[in-house]
Amino acid sequence: MMYPNFTSDGGQALWTISIAAAANLACALLGCYLLLQRMSLLGDALSHAVLPGVVVGFLISGSTSSSWIFISAVVVGLLATFLIQLLTGLGQVAEDASIGVVFTSLFALGVVLLVAYGSRVDLDVDCVLYGLIDYAWLNTRPMFGYEVPRDFLSLAGVLGATLLFIALFWKELKLVSFDPRLATSMGYSATLVHYLLMAMMALSVVAGFYAVGSVLVVAMLIVPAATGQLLSDRLSVTMAWAALVALSSAVIGYYGDLRFETGMAPMMAIVAGAEFSLALIASPRHGLGSRAFHRLSLALRIVSEDVIAMLYRHSEADPQAAEAGVSWRRCLVVAGGGWLGRLALPLLWWRGELRWTGGGRATLTDAGRARAESLVRAHRLWEAYLGENFELPLDHLHEPAERLEHYLGPALLEQLASELRQPDLDPHGKVIPGG
Repeated sequence: MMYPNFTSDGGQALWTISIAAAANLACALLGCYLLLQRMSLLGDALSHAVLPGVVVGFLISGSTSSSWIFISAVVVGLLATFLIQLLTGLGQVAEDASIGVVFTSLFALGVVLLVAYGSRVDLDVDCVLYGLIDYAWLNTRPMFGYEVPRDFLSLAGVLGATLLFIALFWKELKLVSFDPRLATSMGYSATLVHYLLMAMMALSVVAGFYAVGSVLVVAMLIVPAATGQLLSDRLSVTMAWAALVALSSAVIGYYGDLRFETGMAPMMAIVAGAEFSLALIASPRHGLGSRAFHRLSLALRIVSEDVIAMLYRHSEADPQAAEAGVSWRRCLVVAGGGWLGRLALPLLWWRGELRWTGGGRATLTDAGRARAESLVRAHRLWEAYLGENFELPLDHLHEPAERLEHYLGPALLEQLASELRQPDLDPHGKVIPGG
């Protein structure tokens, strides 16, 4: 048998990355549906529960490349799913408890079978739990004049079956994942779709045993899909992001293993976890960084609006003193003091809504006055609305109006004014501006 020179032509790297990529992609794409159905723990359970099927398949065939492995593992995977639903439905056991019982029982059975009978075939605990992807390129078979790794052929077949399954059942999978009751009412069998998904999951898990192992395959089932969900709310885009994470984990994991000699499977899981952490921080919509930025922006906007509303009321109460302005210390007190207030004052000046008149005193510009007038109008219209529709004392109107004035847009203001018949005064007798 002629083997290509992997060292010189880069074939070892190419095949190893290809095997990892095929395993990762199949798991990541199916994992998107698990996350949508809030069944991530079921994916973890399934990846361990099929172990007895793998061992039985090995014992029946005595070969690491027999179809009996896939058949028996898929059967056990479907059995695990059936037992979980049976315990949850008929046994009235909580779903997480059912998963825990079935997962641990079948996994323990698989370990017992593996230890007791695994010596009869080329199978041991390490290869099942942690994978042998670093050596998968050595086990080849001839195809089209090339020696192609057997694991790549099996994983590529599973990946192709996964893509075909998703393409054929795209509508059904999406409908069942988002709303199984609606799917049932429309004539689709949510149970059948669920079992088909579990069968594909079992197939992908078994095929990935030699790539990433039964333990680390869980990372490829969940982490890429979770990363995709952080980056998009559309299923198709989520799956594209998950596929990108799966591919990049294979490539970076390979070269990371060369650098640190940790084993490729653990390195792939670390890379996927690092990419998830990056998405968790930097995701435009759901990331911790973006949410912190939006909260800071909102707090800064509210503080700055409080300042210009105070300056407007000051000029309203004493028009002759309006040009003299208000001291920056009072502005800072209104802004709540602290670093937010110290940010708000220069921000208002930079935006052209506040100017300094000398002596550390601030007054509104024309732009600032227009914005402040809108705020005061929102405040007083809301007070008028509360006063007309709720039996509240006058001294109970100001506080809720002060909170709501920052969130009332022009359309809602006009609706309030229309319902109140365009009032000129608020309940305290103050003029409502902009009427």
